[in-house]
Amino acid sequence: MGHTSAAAGRPSRRGGHVRRPRTTITVLTLALAAGLSACASESGPPVLTWYINPDDGGQEALAQTCTEEAEGEYRIETSLLPRDAASQREQLARRLAASDESIDIMSLDPPFIPEMAAAGFLAPVPDDLQETEDVVQGAVDSATWDGELVSVPFWANTQLLWYRKSVAEEAGLDMEQPVTWEQLIEVATDQELLLGVQGAKAESLTVWINALITSAGGEVIANPEAEADEVEIDLDSDAGRAAASVLQQIGQGGLAGSGFPTADENASMNLFRGDDGSFMVNWPFVWPAINGSDPDIVEDIGWAIYPRMDEGTDAAPPVGGINLGVSAFSEHVDAAYAAVACITRPEHQAEYFVTNGNPPSSVEAYEDERVQEDFPMADTIRESLELAAPRPQTPYYNEVSIGLQETWHPPAGVDPEETPGSSADFITAVLRDERLL
Repeated sequence: MGHTSAAAGRPSRRGGHVRRPRTTITVLTLALAAGLSACASESGPPVLTWYINPDDGGQEALAQTCTEEAEGEYRIETSLLPRDAASQREQLARRLAASDESIDIMSLDPPFIPEMAAAGFLAPVPDDLQETEDVVQGAVDSATWDGELVSVPFWANTQLLWYRKSVAEEAGLDMEQPVTWEQLIEVATDQELLLGVQGAKAESLTVWINALITSAGGEVIANPEAEADEVEIDLDSDAGRAAASVLQQIGQGGLAGSGFPTADENASMNLFRGDDGSFMVNWPFVWPAINGSDPDIVEDIGWAIYPRMDEGTDAAPPVGGINLGVSAFSEHVDAAYAAVACITRPEHQAEYFVTNGNPPSSVEAYEDERVQEDFPMADTIRESLELAAPRPQTPYYNEVSIGLQETWHPPAGVDPEETPGSSADFITAVLRDERLL
């Protein structure tokens, strides 16, 4: 999601019968109408189709705003993709593989960008959009493939550590300082409270595993740009075993409740705001959600950077969001990138944040007064996005993600000495066509 929502999350778009005696007239009428429409299109500004992921209407509003600001240079229309990221990927990949010219701009979930780029589906990003000085590092990394910016960061997401102030105070934790997973597990155990984490066999589990491994200084894939038969899965490492230990302790200790094996981001939020809530890792969507449903507990909620694996090493929080790509098969690449430049302007990203709750990739956008007022944790989100590490940037991400979910679930069954190695063997075999997912 980032939220994964998401995505997170997490990214989305796609981008009559008559009675026989009247058939000839109808066909001629339709042909004439199509001809007139084509002439009108050729004589007017290009119509750009932007395939968007579901949101609260923010992308549609931006399409209208940028159409107006273009003053006749182009017109943006939107087409809605399915809600889940996997279906978005499938639909776009299928149509791009067929060189579909109807797709101009795409809202892309970052993990699937390498696949699109490696296949030649994305038009090169022009020089004027290659400047990333105002973009948080996590978003830059997620928009990059093979050392090159291949998409344009739009909004960026990250997970924070949310906590109940009363719990942290009773435990004597100074939340102005970094905390570790070991400390959270200890507090939850001592106070007989629950941790809000995502243990469902879903993308959220991949997000968590990757964040634990990268926070421990490791990586899921040692050579993410390699071909499938040469990919080196680097799970059987100290970092992989440390990540597995966190899942095992929480799962076997019952520290995430009985619903842990099926818990997604919403379930984690509901547990956190309950009487047994203590700490939670989750996306910023939880803030407006809790504000709207449980305003009585808002004063007891704090936020901080993602937990560390080691006291002396910065965490590498999850990063999600949406980047904008332009199809290599678009007939209006220049106009499409002009539209992308408009959509991603800092003031538009700030507006999108306050209206749809999706954090900006632009550093400047976080200085907007409305952003600071509506999201008091905005500066923490920005700081987290500078530290954030993307999920494995590989064209084979789908196989890697599903492979992790198959071998690290249920969390209580994870064995630090066995799971990382067996998971690496399984994913490697899948990539070499020796096993099926």
